[in-house]
Amino acid sequence: MDDRQAIVEVLIEAAWIFDHKQWERMAEVFTPDAVAYGQRGLEAITANTIGYLGGCGPTQHLLGNHRVRVDGDRASVTSYVRAFHLRAGVDPMQRAEPDRYWDFLGEYHDTLVRTADGWRIASRVCTPTAGTGRLELTATP
Repeated sequence: MDDRQAIVEVLIEAAWIFDHKQWERMAEVFTPDAVAYGQRGLEAITANTIGYLGGCGPTQHLLGNHRVRVDGDRASVTSYVRAFHLRAGVDPMQRAEPDRYWDFLGEYHDTLVRTADGWRIASRVCTPTAGTGRLELTATP
């Protein structure tokens, strides 16, 4: 697998971890000292992510249009993200009213580093471009 493909796989795996609430796997995609979502360090990033997604029902983070730039053991990536979050307890097969979901469009701006265990996210900035629904539903009750 070439560097670009390996890097994109890490980003996809992060989305999978978020959507399946596999918090114990966060070290597989972030460095211990990563900076992301306004937090510094893996423990703080994990706690913050649980705070947003732990109280949700189903979520789906879709990534695309990856612009990967590799420079030795560092890479910068800009990806589109669309993230859908459904309120816990809502039937996922029924039409959701705006107070029952948060749908988000934006970009991830990631810096990855090559480690002994493979590529890991060292920093992530999420830049929103649009959203609909209610962000508040993502907070843990």
